[in-house]
Amino acid sequence: MTGDQIFQLFAYLLPSVVTGLIAFYFFRLHTRNEDGRRRFLLHKDSQKDTLPVRLQAYERMALFLERIAVNSLVVRVAPKSQNKTDYENLLIKNVEDEFDHNLSQQIYMTDECWNIIKAAKSATIQIIRSAAMSESDSADKLREDILTQMIEKQSPSATALAFVKKEIGDLW
Repeated sequence: MTGDQIFQLFAYLLPSVVTGLIAFYFFRLHTRNEDGRRRFLLHKDSQKDTLPVRLQAYERMALFLERIAVNSLVVRVAPKSQNKTDYENLLIKNVEDEFDHNLSQQIYMTDECWNIIKAAKSATIQIIRSAAMSESDSADKLREDILTQMIEKQSPSATALAFVKKEIGDLW
């Protein structure tokens, strides 16, 4: 083969190689686009199926936070005796039971939201314990001390509930 023939062969091959590369590039681009579209449609379908379940989980956690709000907890759970320690334990057990009842809801929430809910539960228990350390001598006095303490500050449940509401707004 002479140099002229090699040049002619190269001249014939160059357009087909360029066309092949362009076709490969567009085919690959089209395939990626289709994969992305399929993933989007699958995500959209799964979101349609899981959104009601997630909303129900958030509703249950909102109810949990309302039930453990210190003011409503103290009003709802009456002392069974005048023993201050028994009443403290009853309130804490009530909070723990409510939490245990809703423990499975964490799989439908973000980690941040779940951690805030756990922190609200712990802070509520801490409020009850700190009020029990006061010089109150009866369950009724402990009840008053807890309510008096909560007049001055916001319930941890209210803060957590505000975060839950914000997160629900972000789902839309």
